[in-house]
Amino acid sequence: MKIIHNPRCRKSRETLDLIISNTNKVEIIEYLKNPLTAKEIEDIVNLLKIEPEKLIRKNEVYYKEIMKGKKFNRDEILDILSKQPKLIERPIVFSKNKAIICRPPEKVLQFFNQESDHY
Repeated sequence: MKIIHNPRCRKSRETLDLIISNTNKVEIIEYLKNPLTAKEIEDIVNLLKIEPEKLIRKNEVYYKEIMKGKKFNRDEILDILSKQPKLIERPIVFSKNKAIICRPPEKVLQFFNQESDHY
């Protein structure tokens, strides 16, 4: 199990706490310190079964000042997200072939309720 995590985000911290209370097998990816590549982001949106634009935090300054009202294709959005990691919605938890944007944090419990084996 992996979490795309921002330690300054309350929702992200709450999600991580829920994961840790259910398993000790978690990889924490601090995406602001170690930005994801466009390919990694593409893999995540494919697991989420969403288009990349659904992963964009629209309240971020970069979005409001640079992106709002403009059209970008899929590859351009993936590239922007890799270069502007603050734009990525979080927390995202993924394992095996499933991913969830954990807003609210309790959504992460779906991993533990649906899987018969514990992580």
